[in-house]
Amino acid sequence: MFRALVVEKDEAGETRAAVQELDESLLPEGNVTVRVEYSTLNYKDGLCLGSGGGLVKVWPHVPGIDFAGVVEASEDARFAPGDRVVLTGWRVGEIRWGGYATKARVKADWLVKLPDGLSARAAMAVGTAGLTAMLAILALEDHGLAPAQGEVLVTGATGGVGSVATALLSAGGYEVAAVTGTPGSEDYLHGLGARRIVPRADLAETVKRPLETETWAGCIDAVGGAMLARILGQMKYGASVAAVGLAGGAALPATVIPFILRGVNLLGIDSVMRPMADRERAWSRIASDLPMDRLEAMIRPAGLADLPALGEAILKGGVQGRVVVDVNA
Repeated sequence: MFRALVVEKDEAGETRAAVQELDESLLPEGNVTVRVEYSTLNYKDGLCLGSGGGLVKVWPHVPGIDFAGVVEASEDARFAPGDRVVLTGWRVGEIRWGGYATKARVKADWLVKLPDGLSARAAMAVGTAGLTAMLAILALEDHGLAPAQGEVLVTGATGGVGSVATALLSAGGYEVAAVTGTPGSEDYLHGLGARRIVPRADLAETVKRPLETETWAGCIDAVGGAMLARILGQMKYGASVAAVGLAGGAALPATVIPFILRGVNLLGIDSVMRPMADRERAWSRIASDLPMDRLEAMIRPAGLADLPALGEAILKGGVQGRVVVDVNA
């Protein structure tokens, strides 16, 4: 038997999430069984804890798009009992049962061995959001970003991706300008290493001129929409924006002028289906670069029973930093 947070849907289409004891025979097919220690909370999890947001196809369902733990049984030679592993993406927690359980069964191809020195708890303080942040930083650096070039803008800075991005960039010697509209978040962001706080209202206006003063050496954008369009016109020559989210909308009311007159690059960052080599590179950099004291400052602890309420809160923008879920609590 194992414990899991199960979401069920009734004939009227209403969903209900509750912690249940389940038989291990109900676990999905896979060649590695993991004893889960920690999971976390992402925006997608908020959707899957409620209506499913179009992501969940079959009920009852166990959400949790990422988890970390210890291999309990393996039919794949790459993994042995006792190996410490982390999983993010691959639509686990969406179309397959995920990490809001004390056990998970998945394909070996989806697992990454945890780097030395990175605990399961720390890995889930990073989670999908932090992995996405690191992938964005690597993409920016692969396109020439370096600390000496100037300020790097991080939008949605109090969210999961933004919080980890701010801490990682700062630890790497970058000057971070953090964008937020959350009242009272200044101390939190300065604690993560932000040099400057940019009020969200300063970037909320729609594009008035296709090119503005060259300001940012790079940007990690979790907002999209009109804000992203505005930022494109403020990038320095040859600079890049890593697009990781669309909290402000999926439309992009921009012109091509920043791309063809300033050589600006717009880099799309996907973490769900990312190749394994990229994942291993990112986790290695996270383990070596992320200051654990700053990571600890982001953490909000939770148990399985706390998740339905937290899922509603994250959909309303009411969760700051990283929720770390002890599935055994």
